[in-house]
Amino acid sequence: MKTYFQFHSKLEPFRAFSKEHLMTMAIIFILGILLFVMRKKLMEDGTRRFFRIFLAFLLLIFDVWQHLWLLTEEEWSAKRDLPLHLSDLVVILAIVMLMTKSYKLFQFMYFAGIGSSIQAILTPNLGRYSFPHFQYIEFFVSHGGAVIACLFMVAAFNYRPTLRGLWVTVLIVNLYAACVFFLNKVLGSNYLYIMKKPKTASLLDYLGPWPWYLLSMEIVMIVSFYILYIPFWKKREDSSSVSSGESP
Repeated sequence: MKTYFQFHSKLEPFRAFSKEHLMTMAIIFILGILLFVMRKKLMEDGTRRFFRIFLAFLLLIFDVWQHLWLLTEEEWSAKRDLPLHLSDLVVILAIVMLMTKSYKLFQFMYFAGIGSSIQAILTPNLGRYSFPHFQYIEFFVSHGGAVIACLFMVAAFNYRPTLRGLWVTVLIVNLYAACVFFLNKVLGSNYLYIMKKPKTASLLDYLGPWPWYLLSMEIVMIVSFYILYIPFWKKREDSSSVSSGESP
């Protein structure tokens, strides 16, 4: 059992799109679909409240456990383990969103939360933390849970992202990146991969050298946000037609 909690793991390296990785992604995808299949049940007050609190505490427990594990292993580092990567920050914000039911926070989380979490799930930087290492499980529970949290707010609370929310999110992410840049300078870190490319395979490998890939990342971010908005585009047009007296 100790093997699955060692910081210096002796397990086989994680392989992207391996059988375990594909099965994990499939589970997250199926859970997302089930939210809408069971939507009527989820919209009942008791069920909605239970699921909301359960998911918030699940994310909180794994997030705290992650940092306690690193401290226990005497491997926690401010240069690597602060929740400053966007996909890590949104896990914390997902907990706040679930507990407060904040519609404004949902607007940010729908785009930045789902977008960054999906990218993390598709191209995780896990090294030798392959299944069933604790780090593997924590990573996918946290990032998959952030996606599920956003979809839950859509299914159970009927929250909807907006174009205004999309562009506000773009602005916030850029302002946040500027702040993280200065923190990287102070800490000697590489949060958000602003200072240099990560050594592991990722989307950045296809976006050019530093610093040009930062511009490419900006374009990819905006395009991905618009892709996430597509399911709601038609509904927005229909709503506008109805409100203006046109036939839907």
